[in-house]
Amino acid sequence: MREIVLDTETTGFEPGAGDRIVEIGAVELFNHLPTGRTYHQYINPERAMPQEAFAVHGLGDDFLRDKPRFAEVGRAFLDFIGTDSILVIHNAAFDMKFLNAELGWAQMPLIAMERALDTVAMARKKFPGSPASLDALCRRFGIDNSARTLHGALLDAEILAEVYLELIGGRQPGFGLNIDPVSAQNTETASDWRPRPRPVPLPSRLTEAEIEAHAAFVAKLGEAAIWNR
Repeated sequence: MREIVLDTETTGFEPGAGDRIVEIGAVELFNHLPTGRTYHQYINPERAMPQEAFAVHGLGDDFLRDKPRFAEVGRAFLDFIGTDSILVIHNAAFDMKFLNAELGWAQMPLIAMERALDTVAMARKKFPGSPASLDALCRRFGIDNSARTLHGALLDAEILAEVYLELIGGRQPGFGLNIDPVSAQNTETASDWRPRPRPVPLPSRLTEAEIEAHAAFVAKLGEAAIWNR
């Protein structure tokens, strides 16, 4: 199973008011393990960066001026996330709103909301009444987020991947310990795996005295005993 842990940074809160995406970061998981594949892109928002957004992201007009526009990188982003991978997003409605606005403006295919898995909703369901921010969940699970002095899309996606794995019960919730996250894409999937018999059976741990005692006990039960069938 392929999942993409995703984060965006934006100039504000509403694409309808002219706000745009300035950064996308994504991390690939396969069977709940990072494969090492990531996607990271700074984007020229084609508008001035508001001061309050600069304070959060540290991305200014001078830095973003020579970066590509979304229309120039949108296809590469869609290729990375694929057509059926689950998108793991913290506060999914926000990021999906901006991604689909940008895709619509670029006349590219939109992303179905059904593909998004919201970790905020997961956290609130698992820990009702507790804070569900990314920083709060890092504190809860003991995840180091000390490098998160500013919001950065790729760093936040990497941290969110760790949080997500804790929310679903830790790494390898399906106990697919035999699966390599990279090679598994070209071989068998977790659902294909089946236990195989040992090439050499384990030796019995029963002593001779225990075997004799069991035989004597069964003999007392008569020929109808299940061990005699």
